[in-house]
Amino acid sequence: MIKLIVGLGNPGQEYEKTRHNAGFLFLDHLLATYHGSWLNEPRFNGHVALINIGNSSVRLLKPMTFMNRSGQAVGNLSRYHKISPDEILVVHDELDFGTGVIKLKKGGGHGGHNGLKDIVAHLNSSDFYRLRIGIDRPKSSAQVANYVLSAPSKSDSEQIFTAYVEASNHIEEIVLGDISKVMNKLNAIKIS
Repeated sequence: MIKLIVGLGNPGQEYEKTRHNAGFLFLDHLLATYHGSWLNEPRFNGHVALINIGNSSVRLLKPMTFMNRSGQAVGNLSRYHKISPDEILVVHDELDFGTGVIKLKKGGGHGGHNGLKDIVAHLNSSDFYRLRIGIDRPKSSAQVANYVLSAPSKSDSEQIFTAYVEASNHIEEIVLGDISKVMNKLNAIKIS
């Protein structure tokens, strides 16, 4: 079962609608769907909400430490509430997938994603689930930093939002532990 869903992003209005904030934006969508509200929790270095999904209480966390230090917030909250890595779902942007492609997996490396890298370091484990939302990759690797910190086009935004809706349609199954079933469903979806 999933007890904590973490969305990765950067705080501040200038980053609000950027590709790198796919995790934050997904959690905002989830919070609106389940009628919750954010609380600023300085002891956890983030914004936290508690919602009920499928009769289970689930915490949502948006780290306010900036992407590269996301692990500090995840580590603090998970230790305080005694949540193990395999009860955590981290939602983040994925450069290696086309825009709007969504995939679910457990464990693995950080793939150069600094937010994931810091979470692995603070949890001392990579054994958490990841919901990866495709944002595509710029043509030149020298453009990656500017690309992830810029807003997607209108059509890309629509595809990413479609991914949020599709993922949220399966969030109850994910939370209740039907992970393999959802992996097969999400990983087979073709976004056009």
